[in-house]
Amino acid sequence: MLRSALSEHIAAEGQAAYRVAQIEHWIYSSPVRSFAEMTNLPKGVRNALASSFQLREPELAKAAQSSDGTCKHLWQLHDGELIESVLIPDRSRLTLCISSQAGCAVGCTFCATGWAGFTRQLTAGEIVAQYRASLRWAADHELGPITNIVYMGMGEPFANLAAVLTSLTILNRGFGLGARRITVSTVGLTPGILELSQRPEQFGLALSLHAPISSLREQLIPIEKRYPLPELMDAVHNFRESKGRRVTFEYTMIQGVNDDESMADELARLAGKVQAFVNLIPFNPIPYQDWVPSSATRIEFFRATLERAGVSTAIRHPRGRDIDAACGQLRANALVQLKKDRRPSA
Repeated sequence: MLRSALSEHIAAEGQAAYRVAQIEHWIYSSPVRSFAEMTNLPKGVRNALASSFQLREPELAKAAQSSDGTCKHLWQLHDGELIESVLIPDRSRLTLCISSQAGCAVGCTFCATGWAGFTRQLTAGEIVAQYRASLRWAADHELGPITNIVYMGMGEPFANLAAVLTSLTILNRGFGLGARRITVSTVGLTPGILELSQRPEQFGLALSLHAPISSLREQLIPIEKRYPLPELMDAVHNFRESKGRRVTFEYTMIQGVNDDESMADELARLAGKVQAFVNLIPFNPIPYQDWVPSSATRIEFFRATLERAGVSTAIRHPRGRDIDAACGQLRANALVQLKKDRRPSA
C-alpha cells in the first residue's frame, strides 16, 4: 500500500525510483516524526512529500513508569482524543500493549476502559503510530527494541476489524515484526477470530474468557449474549486447527465472583478441548467496583487443578499497579480531571 502510493507520487514528481526505498527506510527503520527529518532526501522531495502525505503521530500527554519497570503512556490524538499504550519489560523481552479504539463499547464489568465510554475507532495509522512513538520513547530511555506487540490495550480489536487487520499487515510486512510476536486479544467476537484464522500469517490469539459458564460470562462480558460460549469455542477450535498455534485464555480471578472451586474443573475442560494455555490474573481493582482479587490460595488451587488436567497455565502477576496500568485507568483518571478543569468557576 505504502510502496504503491509512494511510487506513484515519486513518478509524478519526476524523481528517481530509488527514492521510494529511501522513504520507506525512514518510515519503517527510523522513527522520524516529519518528512523534514529525512535528511538524505533533497529539500524539494521532502516538501513535496509533506504536501501530499501526513506522517502523523500522537502527542505524549502523560508518561508514568512503575517501580516494576512498566511504562504507561497516555497519547493525545490530532482531534484531542486520549488513548493508552503500555511498555512491559521482562528480561530480554519488551512487550508493547496497544489500543485499537478510543474507549470501548463492549462494557465488561471488570474493566476501567468502558467506564469512560466509547468515542471512536482508531485508524490503522493511529494504531501503528503507537508503535512508532513507543519505539522512539523506548530507545530514548534505553529500554531496547520492542520485541512483542499485544492488541490488549483500550478497545475490542475485532470491533474495529478492518483497521486492525490493516495495522497487522503494516507491522508485520512494513516494520518487519514477526507475526508470531504479535497477538490479538478479544473478548470473543467470533467473526474476527474466524477472519484472523484465514490470514496466512502466524499471528497469535488471546481470548478474554473470565468465566467458563455462559450464564456467568454474560454477567461479566455482555457480548456473550451475542456470541455464546459454544459458538465461541468452535471459532477458537477453528483458529487452533488453521494455525496450529496454541490459543491463550485470559482468566481474571475475582473473589466470590468467578473463583468457585467448581469453576476450576470447568475451565480445565474448556481449555483442554482446544489445548489452550491459561493465564490466571488476579483482579486489578477499579474505582467503581468493590470487587477484590481472589486469594493467593484460591488462585493456586485453580493452577493446580488445571495442571492436573494437563492444561498449561501460569499466574500472571499484575504489572504497574502503582501507575494505574490496568487498561483504561490512566485515561479514565485524565478524563475525570479534564471534566473538573472545565467546570465554571464559582
